Amino acid sequence: MRNWVGILTIGLTLAGCAEKAPSLGEGADPFPPSGDVTRFQSVDGLSVGHRLMEAGQFELALKAYLRAAGEQGTNVDVLSALGSANLRLGRLGQSEKLLRQAIKVDQTFVPAWNNLGVVLMETGRAGEASRVFKTAFALDSGKSDEIRENLRRALAKIENPAYSSEKDERAFDLVRRGNGRYLILKAP
Repeated sequence: MRNWVGILTIGLTLAGCAEKAPSLGEGADPFPPSGDVTRFQSVDGLSVGHRLMEAGQFELALKAYLRAAGEQGTNVDVLSALGSANLRLGRLGQSEKLLRQAIKVDQTFVPAWNNLGVVLMETGRAGEASRVFKTAFALDSGKSDEIRENLRRALAKIENPAYSSEKDERAFDLVRRGNGRYLILKAP
């Protein structure tokens, strides 16, 4: 106990010796320091959001995507990302609305079509989901195995409404785009 008292006494003594900043009465400038603040660039909100989605931090990702919307506006990338984050948070109505807005902005944006299909499957609309997945698959020229698998599951669900595999609990894959290419987010 005496060691802590001694350390605390020394710390307080040194703190009292520290040079104090001048107050306004002593001639201090009332304005913040000036200088070039443009040299500091913030990290793109979409990039941060994508990393947070991969890490499973969906609420923080949503906040990053909202920041990106403030910086870039509501373009197709931002709307699709907001829809995907809301989907992961279980906010299916909000997700559907945002993904449909993204599709209105760019009808060829594959991730928005795929993710809308995921929302429709989650809400039990397998027929509409299969049509949406077919659109995503056609726009993607069949390159994405994940979209093909989503379409296969949707069609299986239409043929047999009781269809369910062991991994079908949140089994549909979300697709997002980063740096001009498609990246896949695996369902948890």
